[in-house]
Amino acid sequence: MPQLTRASIAAHALFPAIEKQIARHLITIHNETPRLSRLKASHRKWLMTHAMFALSLSRRDDDPMSGLTATRFIEIVMRLAAASRNTATAYLAELLAYKFLREVPDVPDRRVRVFETTEVANAAMKRWFNGHMACLDRLDGGNREATTIADPRIFKLGQPIAAGILVADPLWRDPPDTIGHFLWSDLGGMVLHDLIARLGEFDRAAPRTPVGPVTLAELSEIYMISATNLKRMFKKAESEDLLGWDLPRRRGNLWLSQRFIEDYFTWQSAKFAALDVAYRESLQQLTIEQDAAA
Repeated sequence: MPQLTRASIAAHALFPAIEKQIARHLITIHNETPRLSRLKASHRKWLMTHAMFALSLSRRDDDPMSGLTATRFIEIVMRLAAASRNTATAYLAELLAYKFLREVPDVPDRRVRVFETTEVANAAMKRWFNGHMACLDRLDGGNREATTIADPRIFKLGQPIAAGILVADPLWRDPPDTIGHFLWSDLGGMVLHDLIARLGEFDRAAPRTPVGPVTLAELSEIYMISATNLKRMFKKAESEDLLGWDLPRRRGNLWLSQRFIEDYFTWQSAKFAALDVAYRESLQQLTIEQDAAA
């Protein structure tokens, strides 16, 4: 199968459908593991979480000092300008406290603490990875999801590859202003997933697309976001005519502008393209290893 490019993904007739599919998938993960989901609910935390996982999954059996350490993690976070040193340090401490990370025992150099992600954290990230594989399969009839589930090594190799591509991609790292003020806010990404999941069949060329009745009170209760933060997110979008309600005082049906939807789709296409590359490179690497062992 030809590799899926960012442009071909964004332009695909089924892309709106897989966007709704992945939005619902991520909402389900959030609802089932809310504490873990909150640790990656802003785009800043997303970048830190995937950088942390990439380091953890890259640990090699033949090098006990490899993998995730506080120094390596903080260096990456600082290089990405994703957060301050203190924020990165506090983030690791939070993951340890919630038992999403643990210390690797019997490290040769006791001055260095090496960490690894726990089973519950790995299970959630695998669901994230496999959910995207299922969506890519719908675009070209592939079998990525089944292959990845059958061989867990693909996830272990693929997540660090995808993370490396995405944190280095200016489009993904710095989302468009139209959606950025949601994504940089805690749980703003979940709000965007919720809005996209509400899309029905629609014309991508239409200036505005209705998504049905939506209230800030409802979103606040579902995602445990303060009313103040929600109002701030929506006020900016409303002032730029990116979304709005049919009736005054945020009553009636909510609509999303074409620009809002397409900027979100374009941004998301970068993630799907990176994951397709990660899947293919993982398979290639496994094939090379198998040939070498033969």
